[in-house]
Amino acid sequence: MTESPLRNAIRHGVIVAGFSAFIAFALSIARGDWLLQLVYAEAIGLSIWVCTDVGRYLLGVDPQAGWRWAVFQVAAVVAGYAIGTELGDLYCGCSSFELFRRSPRTLASYLVLSVAISGAISYFFISRGRDQRRQQEIATAQRDAAEARLKLLESQLEPHMLFNTLANLRALIAVDPERAQAMLDQLIAFLRATLGASRVPFHALDAEFARVADYLALMQARMGARLETRLDLPADLAAMQVPPLVLQPLVENAIKHGLEPHVGKGRIEVRASRDGNRVLLTVRDTGAGVVAGTASASDASADGSTGTRFGLEQVRARLAAVYGTAASLELAPADDGEGGSRAVVTLPA
Repeated sequence: MTESPLRNAIRHGVIVAGFSAFIAFALSIARGDWLLQLVYAEAIGLSIWVCTDVGRYLLGVDPQAGWRWAVFQVAAVVAGYAIGTELGDLYCGCSSFELFRRSPRTLASYLVLSVAISGAISYFFISRGRDQRRQQEIATAQRDAAEARLKLLESQLEPHMLFNTLANLRALIAVDPERAQAMLDQLIAFLRATLGASRVPFHALDAEFARVADYLALMQARMGARLETRLDLPADLAAMQVPPLVLQPLVENAIKHGLEPHVGKGRIEVRASRDGNRVLLTVRDTGAGVVAGTASASDASADGSTGTRFGLEQVRARLAAVYGTAASLELAPADDGEGGSRAVVTLPA
């Protein structure tokens, strides 16, 4: 987040005040009268700060303007020095400029010293501001790259889901035209309800569950009584923001490689739960399950193929783009005695 000009100027003023107090301490060692040296140092230092920062914003002088900034800096130092000296004279009841009139060399030495010190402080501020801008530009570029990558992954995932659904619809037309018609109607409703909503980088978890429910309704139009579904979303997690299309590829994977090869009825369970400072999104099926002993259980299907790899890799890549190493996806055989598999997405709460 970019720092406001007022807060930035105040921060500069605090630094200048601290540096002026240090100069006053050094001068008091050589000349004595700590309080008098402090008044003059703070009056001159803060006056130069006001002339520099306020003048820069009023006149619109950019620190990157080269010689124009150098001329402005010298003018601000001279003006601030004159104002600060007058303020110090008011405190001590004397006239520094009368003394300087008798010794112009002393006045010149003080001005050169003030320009040098102010120039060093200004260089510190400019360098620090340049580093902050560079860090902000890098952070913005990284965020834009992550968002572009996320959009690319999502744009690849949506056609993947659609092509799989159309392939299922084509197979159903030959054996059950009426059910194919119902499935086509459900597909139209699904696309109308979900594709438009997917054009946002994040949405609420209850919207993700709604999309899963739409997809399962589409699958039930094809599978009929073979498919049983359960969705469980606690109310306290409904508003949690997640990337779109996190759960749907896992549900698609469970149906295609878990329930379809399995004879008889099957069940898909989708639930969210909180585990300390993590949120677990679980997709459980009672289908064929993953094959034990495969090289990567998370990338293997029930028939030993790698057909699930695209959808799972896309989900993993999108989680990494958003959460880094704070999120994960695991797919393993279910261990509750009913068979099938369990995919678990772990997100930071």
